[in-house]
Amino acid sequence: MTRRSLPARLPLLTLLAALACSALPPAAHAADDAKPAPRDLRETYTKYEYRIPMRDGTKLFTVVYVPKDASKTYPFLINRTPYSAGVRAEGELHYGEDWFPKQIGPSKEFEDAGYIFVKQDVRGRYMSEGRWQEMTPHVNPRRAAGEGQESQDMYDTMEWLLKHVPNNNGKAGIYGISYPGFYTSASIIDSHPAIKAASPQAPVTDLYMGDDSYHGGAFMLAANFGFYASFTEQQNPTPLPKTWADFDYGAADSYDFFLKHRTLTNILGTLTDNQRALLAPTIEHDTYDSFWQTRAIAPHLKNVKAAVLTVGGWFDAEDPQGPFTTYHAIRKNNPAIFNGLVMGPWVHGGWARYDGKQLGRVSFDSKTGEYFRQHIQFPFFEQQLKGVKPAQPIAEVTAFETGSNVWRRYTAWPPVQAKARTLYFGQNGTLAWQQPAAGAGFDEYVSDPNKPVPYIGYPATSVPQEYMVSDQRFAATRPDVLVYQTEVLDEDVTVAGPVTPKLFVSTTGTDSDWVVKLIDVYPAEYPAGEQPPRGNANDVAPPRDTLAGYQQLVRANPLRGKFRNGYEHPEPFVPGKVEAISYHLGDVNHTFRRGHRIMVQVQSSWFPLVDLNPQTFVTIPKAKPEDFKAATQRVYHAAQTPSGLQLLVLPAH
Repeated sequence: MTRRSLPARLPLLTLLAALACSALPPAAHAADDAKPAPRDLRETYTKYEYRIPMRDGTKLFTVVYVPKDASKTYPFLINRTPYSAGVRAEGELHYGEDWFPKQIGPSKEFEDAGYIFVKQDVRGRYMSEGRWQEMTPHVNPRRAAGEGQESQDMYDTMEWLLKHVPNNNGKAGIYGISYPGFYTSASIIDSHPAIKAASPQAPVTDLYMGDDSYHGGAFMLAANFGFYASFTEQQNPTPLPKTWADFDYGAADSYDFFLKHRTLTNILGTLTDNQRALLAPTIEHDTYDSFWQTRAIAPHLKNVKAAVLTVGGWFDAEDPQGPFTTYHAIRKNNPAIFNGLVMGPWVHGGWARYDGKQLGRVSFDSKTGEYFRQHIQFPFFEQQLKGVKPAQPIAEVTAFETGSNVWRRYTAWPPVQAKARTLYFGQNGTLAWQQPAAGAGFDEYVSDPNKPVPYIGYPATSVPQEYMVSDQRFAATRPDVLVYQTEVLDEDVTVAGPVTPKLFVSTTGTDSDWVVKLIDVYPAEYPAGEQPPRGNANDVAPPRDTLAGYQQLVRANPLRGKFRNGYEHPEPFVPGKVEAISYHLGDVNHTFRRGHRIMVQVQSSWFPLVDLNPQTFVTIPKAKPEDFKAATQRVYHAAQTPSGLQLLVLPAH
């Protein structure tokens, strides 16, 4: 390939900015633990930068990495992002053809196999023209000048690439994690016929219904505040700040910061106008109104021509629901295509960054991230874009079963062989498969907004990734947390599918949150873990840390009680009136091993992961300090009011 075979390139552009996602890891260590020399992708790839015109005249900044070996053709592999197509190096973000990243594809396998890698700043971000929109509405009758539609932008980009980049084989794949996962999904609606493979990974799918912004109608405070304090509006194209500036909480624990400010109005007041610009609408729209409904992409996932492999993590604190919503929508609307789902024991994007062997103190026994990259992701794209038959056909659903720590292959999700069973709450904190006998019964606690239940047992400002498997013993001893647990299990219990709390409750307030946590309780005797490493030769090695008695969080989520009958129209509680509530806690694939116990905790705050419920029926974004009041909460477990947790249980393996 000669330089003149490509159209004129952009002049050198150097900008300084911050990335919203973590850098990918360096190459693996050699067998002798010595680091190999860094790979220089300049040896095998040439970088070009373009401004690709869209149908409305808006130009999108696009970076293309082309293999230098022009003896064969290659498929495109495309990533569209709001987090910059530039290169992070020397602590800054750079544009320009002389700047190369350490990695240009999803993993090393792709770079070695040969692809034409494409990375694009989406409309209105960084070096692309136009106007950026939060979760670009697919249907928008009132689209303003400069706004676009992602499937059209992808279609126009694909047309341009096919015509102007030589040595392509006429096929393309697209992938992305988190927000780029949304752009992957949005880009394959009415998709260009050249797009043969797509992998939306941790895709933001519906910000209100279980992804970043709201869970069960409750605002996910800590994560959204930290993100939007840095992810702000910008004028494009223009130079940006050098670094991704973290918010200064002025405290070692965000619990203290948020409790001090309490109301959402006061919390927003700690930010600048620019920081508030994107966060404020997500707070103000606290019901599932048209603001959110128009931004939900799942209803529009139709006429998808590509094979799809959706990827998610069981311990993704940001977009745990998106993969399931995306998988089900594509399966329903596009029955003729391959539609796969992969779920592993990963945090948000962990399958791309880490070996996936451990999270916090919980081990998964093998390098699950490496397995996915080498044996699922790479073969998927190789098959769809190059016709390379994989060693093992990719299953429709590949799910890692935590607890037993094995990969499982299913024909659908949830597995067809999983059957619904309910664990019922009982007297004295019991939890059993048998429904309560005749008689009355309830447990109660006082929920006080002045002393909310924390979501972790240690101080932190950012949201720690390990919180989704963290030890819950700190909460189990609080008087405002109800605890129910089974006897020691005499056989394995494997849960695969959605978890559904079915509770009978009452409150002395007029609103209340109900937070339910499914927990795996380890035996009182448990093997010691690996010896913690020493910092230097003079350090005294700490004692071995075991998981004896560990209460591992498996899944948890809140329901804001006012939304018990729907997320569009909130309804107050009548103080003291017993009401049935049921909601989606989330999906799991977990085995509670023989010798363990199953535990359920119930509480009415989860702070500051979730914003405070005043426990009075008010519009929470406008709540005042005097609206926050203590309330007595009851959970009933009688014959006529049998509270419990519905699980989908697999037959014994």
